[in-house]
Amino acid sequence: MIRILIADDHAILRVGLKQILSESGEFEVAGEASNGTEALARLRAEKFDAMVLDMSMPGKSGIELIKQIKGEQPKLPILVLSMHKEDVYAVRALKAGASGYLCKDNAESQLAQAIRKVAGGGLFISATVAEKLALGMLAGKAGEAPPHTRLSDREYQIFQHLVAGHAVTDIAHRLNLSVKTVSTHKTRILEKMSLANTAELIRYALKHELVVDGDELAD
Repeated sequence: MIRILIADDHAILRVGLKQILSESGEFEVAGEASNGTEALARLRAEKFDAMVLDMSMPGKSGIELIKQIKGEQPKLPILVLSMHKEDVYAVRALKAGASGYLCKDNAESQLAQAIRKVAGGGLFISATVAEKLALGMLAGKAGEAPPHTRLSDREYQIFQHLVAGHAVTDIAHRLNLSVKTVSTHKTRILEKMSLANTAELIRYALKHELVVDGDELAD
């Protein structure tokens, strides 16, 4: 029996995931968490064979949370379950230490297969994500990686908020950062991407299909 921790801030979704997994008889949902703090506490208190992690939860979440979990439990397989399009966050989640990335729209049909794969030591990614990883490696060798891939995880997070239309003060509040810090990151983002202003950032994001609905972004 594969012991699983499910971390998602929506109780109804956790119930649905448990129902999906109970049908196979291979999995035991041995723990639940509704935010990053609870997830870390459960992981420190018990042993799990795999974790299903939502990218957007209150408090610490997303890439930052994946990195902390892998820092404390490097062998724990993490399957990211997200409403975000795979091409927006999947590659960064995998580079942070996740073992798989599954869109919530596909959870009913692919969740058991995905957990089975990551718990067995493999990677679960779509053909689209695999192609992006390969293209990213090739572009990196050729020195032609797209500008947004040069951003740090924090810069990319702020980039996402900027192109979603959030003001610097709003981003600072959402991410628990100072306005000055967010402004500094914004300046670095524009410099790294060789863009002049937020309007150009938005045009770039639209062109590369990187825009996420503001309500869906991880705080």
